[in-house]
Amino acid sequence: MRPQRILHLVTLFFNLALLAASLFASAGWAAETAPPALTKEAVEQIIRQFLMDHPEVVMDSVRRFQERQRAEERKRAGAAIATRQDDLLRDPASPVAGNPKGDVTVVEFFDYRCGYCKRVTPVLKELMAGDPNLRVVFKELPILSPESNLAAKAALAAEAQGKYLPFHEALMASDSSLSMPDILQLATALKLDTAKLQADMNKPEIQAAIQKNHALAQAVGITGTPAFIIGPELVPGAIELPALKELIAKARKR
Repeated sequence: MRPQRILHLVTLFFNLALLAASLFASAGWAAETAPPALTKEAVEQIIRQFLMDHPEVVMDSVRRFQERQRAEERKRAGAAIATRQDDLLRDPASPVAGNPKGDVTVVEFFDYRCGYCKRVTPVLKELMAGDPNLRVVFKELPILSPESNLAAKAALAAEAQGKYLPFHEALMASDSSLSMPDILQLATALKLDTAKLQADMNKPEIQAAIQKNHALAQAVGITGTPAFIIGPELVPGAIELPALKELIAKARKR
């Protein structure tokens, strides 16, 4: 949780405690004709001392607040995923790997400059190799640098030459900055027509597909890469093979 949010929560807790203490004091002396003075400063000192003696009260409140916030975020994400199924699963601008008619689809949002995305790429490759009924949809989400956007455009342009997946994997495996010369070098190694690749990269539909992915990611609550959607669930961050298999098995049972 961001420090500002924690500070806000602590302040709110303190103010509520102050109000409760004031009400309690007033109620306790309601029957008296002349209740003793209970200043705001005195009550603040009592509450402050209590919180210093029992910091676990604040931490428990923060924990509960975080849990409630995560639950609300999952609920919002689930609702958005349910209403955006066509965009997530059947957008013709999004490349597909694995079994096109697979019974479970894994949707990945990623950035070619993202180290965690690079780490999870061989995991996905192994997953597809071992699961003949798995379908994978790739959503280019360049968010880290101009080179990220350049690489995303090149990958989508490679789809026109039927080489999206090998080029995608080459980009993910590369340690270069993914400048245009780096991209063309990788394309040449895969025997892509580099002149056609550059021309296709500049087509408006390529950038439109990337912008659509950005809007879709925002709609379903994705704030970083990688992020996966499996069935109705949004799974942020790099994920290991056993956990992916478990989520896929869970989706199949639905």
